[in-house]
Amino acid sequence: MFLRNVRIVERVFSLLLLVSTCGGDTSRGFPRTMFVRRKTTPATVNFRLEEKKILDSVMGPTVYDSRIRPAGINGTDAATFVYVNIFVRSFSKIDDVKMEYSFQITMRQQWNDKRLAYKNRLNAVMADRIRYLTLTDASKVWMPDTFFRNEKIGAFHNILTPNLYIRVYPDGDVLYSIRISITCACSMHLALFPLDEQTCTLDIASYGWAKNDLIYVWKEGNPVQLAGNLSLPGGFKLGAFGSRYCDVVTTTGEYSCLRVDLLFARQLSFFLVTVYVPCSMTVSVSWMSFWLDHKAVPARVALGVTTLLAMSTTQASIQNSLPPVAYTKAIDVWSGVCVFFVFSALLEYALVNYASRSDAQRSVKQKERKKQELERQVFNADHFSEDGGFPMTMDPLMRRMEGSHMMPPGAVIHHRIPIRRPNKLTLWIKNFQFQAKKIDVFSRVFFPFVFAIFNIWYWSYYLTRAQNGNK
Repeated sequence: MFLRNVRIVERVFSLLLLVSTCGGDTSRGFPRTMFVRRKTTPATVNFRLEEKKILDSVMGPTVYDSRIRPAGINGTDAATFVYVNIFVRSFSKIDDVKMEYSFQITMRQQWNDKRLAYKNRLNAVMADRIRYLTLTDASKVWMPDTFFRNEKIGAFHNILTPNLYIRVYPDGDVLYSIRISITCACSMHLALFPLDEQTCTLDIASYGWAKNDLIYVWKEGNPVQLAGNLSLPGGFKLGAFGSRYCDVVTTTGEYSCLRVDLLFARQLSFFLVTVYVPCSMTVSVSWMSFWLDHKAVPARVALGVTTLLAMSTTQASIQNSLPPVAYTKAIDVWSGVCVFFVFSALLEYALVNYASRSDAQRSVKQKERKKQELERQVFNADHFSEDGGFPMTMDPLMRRMEGSHMMPPGAVIHHRIPIRRPNKLTLWIKNFQFQAKKIDVFSRVFFPFVFAIFNIWYWSYYLTRAQNGNK
């Protein structure tokens, strides 16, 4: 009986040992023993901490000095290459008077600094997650001293934070991107205004580093990019854009330079509506005075003076919107000729008024002459005798004729003189009663005809010059 109990106890102890070895449930009172195998999981990597370690290792004060420019290709002492890309965001102003334009761009510069390379510090997992390190403090790394040679006013954007970033890639490439608003000078030639096209530039260069130390290169692919919804103010449209090099040689050395070319084409439709059509209408209104009676002095004078003042105001507004230049512009020729036509219409009425007064005086003289002739004929008729004889006279010849007989009217032989038909144009001109009216009728045809000839010459000449200039 005792042996049987000992066997039962041994079996129970073996069962408990087996359960403890396989991993018992501690929640039911079976504690794990020291022989239990635990499942292990890989520890989670803190990538932000790893980035900090990398930055401390490559940008520490003992290993990196931001005052020294990066080495050249293959670690040599050659010039540092800076690759540039420009993204044009918007245009805010194109000023013809100040000869400048304002726009907003994002400028990207990229160069290689082997001192910042950290590719050998990344394992497979970190290389997949840490593709570049981002900085917002430009003073931490070396920066090229880039400036814009034709800049007038510039501003950085700091709302809400400074609009810039610096990306450091594992191979040591550094990308610097910043948002800038600048106003640049643009030398404009306005001889064909408003049929002209202006080419403005943006010059990018180094202020202190010579070409032996720093070389700017346009980034391959698309160095100048434009926003999709880009529109230009002031009646312009962007005709074309491009990029090229413009290295500069001064007394201090040769400097690398990049240039962006922007072709601003003026939209003629804007000026047709605001300048050409109103001026043509004003000139046409001045011709209405030719159809008014020359005796309507207040109406014709008021119409002529009003149209002349309107053209003078239009010409003054055009001149105020343009810079004072030493040459004649196309718009000056147009406005000047329009003012001349309006002023000529006013002078035409002065000539008509003078001609009408001359006609009136001539008419009075003709009436007096006819009256005198009629009185003379009546006076001569009173001297005839009642029997049809001639009056007595003291002239000997007439006295000899007094005794002679009168020839009957039928005894006189009449010769028919051939009648010449007058020219229709001459007859049409002579049919008018006054010469002033002839001047008005002539002006109704002459003024529009000359203005049409001027329009044909103006548009053919300046449009041809504009096309040749574009080529």
